[in-house]
Amino acid sequence: MNDFMPLRQEAEKRAGAIKVAAERKAERSEICKLITRFSEAEAKFAQYLEKNQTWCGIPAQIVTQVKANHAKTMKTRAQVCNNSGPMGAQGPNIPPGPGLSDVLGTTRVPSASNTSTGKGGTFDTLSGNPIK
Repeated sequence: MNDFMPLRQEAEKRAGAIKVAAERKAERSEICKLITRFSEAEAKFAQYLEKNQTWCGIPAQIVTQVKANHAKTMKTRAQVCNNSGPMGAQGPNIPPGPGLSDVLGTTRVPSASNTSTGKGGTFDTLSGNPIK
């Protein structure tokens, strides 16, 4: 218990720091650093559990679950730190440029000029185009 509790408390403390940073919508780089620090603490905790499983009487499913959680943490860390996963309101970095409607030469909002082709378009009803 003397070795177990400090490892667990350190992992919990670092997880709490991530939660606080996420709640205040911190920058991606800051969250990356916090997740990296948490993953280090989580890895030490998982290694301790695996190494002392028999001696401490730790059930095998606990060790398996902690390892699975660490794998998820590493995946999340890769997404956040490589700037490839969604990140709240910030989202992934999408380069500015024309949208599909700009490239096709159309508008995004339906109007009388872009909804009726005279052949029965999407907005045409039995009584005509309601947008007209």
